[in-house]
Amino acid sequence: MAEQEVKLMKGNEAIAHAAIRCGADGFFGYPITPQTEIIETLSVLKPWETTGMVVLQAESEVASINMVYGGAGAGKKVFTTSSSPGVSLMQEGISYMAGAEIPGVFVNVQRGGPGLGTIQPSQSDYFQSTRGGGNGDYYVIVLAPNSVQEMADFMDLAFDLAFKYRNPAMILSDGVIGQMMEKVVLPPMKPRRTEEEIRRECPWATIGRTPDRDINIMTSLELQSEVMEQRNIHLQKKYDVIKENEVRFEKTNLDDADYVIVAFGSVARISEKAVELAREEGIKVGLFRPITLWPFPEKEIAELAKTKKGFLVAELNAGQMIEDVRLAVNGETKVAHFGRLGGMVPDPEEIVNALKEELL
Repeated sequence: MAEQEVKLMKGNEAIAHAAIRCGADGFFGYPITPQTEIIETLSVLKPWETTGMVVLQAESEVASINMVYGGAGAGKKVFTTSSSPGVSLMQEGISYMAGAEIPGVFVNVQRGGPGLGTIQPSQSDYFQSTRGGGNGDYYVIVLAPNSVQEMADFMDLAFDLAFKYRNPAMILSDGVIGQMMEKVVLPPMKPRRTEEEIRRECPWATIGRTPDRDINIMTSLELQSEVMEQRNIHLQKKYDVIKENEVRFEKTNLDDADYVIVAFGSVARISEKAVELAREEGIKVGLFRPITLWPFPEKEIAELAKTKKGFLVAELNAGQMIEDVRLAVNGETKVAHFGRLGGMVPDPEEIVNALKEELL
């Protein structure tokens, strides 16, 4: 077995390296802090000279999402990256892709808002990501990494899920995970698929006429209401399958816990230390980390609620994921919130104090 190569790099850099290694065909993006290192790293690595991967800086976020729409519609593994205000501009294209069932990958390294806000970390795009920020009834598969290693690992996973379900997939990171440096083992190199492999694996793709198939037209437009309703029913059935099969989460110190901290991304990292500090004081608390924010692990939280005295939802926003936790708990036990706003990152002690004040 070949020895794994361990590297030290930022989360943003890990995204760029992993994309090349998992056989991505193209990247289309636009610079915005705190995710610009992704574009910069791709520019330095020059994958067009080694794997043939296209790297293009578009003139705007709107242009980049429509380039992803076109490339993914041809069955190509393409992706874009941005940060909160830029992702807002992409919502129309993401909705179009969901409606046309086109698989693309998006990386959002969140910053504080609303509006242009700050370049500091935030988690206030939870609603924008998990609720379908564009028009219509749709969902995006959302993965929330809490380490540089997961930034690298989730690129391949996001592409796999996007193509498995013909649905947009998002890696919802934040400025802490994107900018911090950690050791990471990069995934092995995968070759890019050939045109013949794409035709075989993606018969829906608009890759041109073949002897036995006419050109496919990829669109989310349908002028007949009764046909559009059937399309929507089909999408809802697909979302039910995703919710049944693709929920991911992590549990820490929950077997004997009286209380549960629920957190994702960088706040989950901070909450790990908060759990340690609280237990040193004799408070039996554990951590529940949703890895998929959609589909949300509602069944698992509902089961925990039957035996726990309370939940503290910790996040870098005014209270967004807490709504999903409350729905899952369904009144079985108390649910409280701790949040910091505008790019402020809490200390573990602040989370412990909130646990004491709100639940004990």
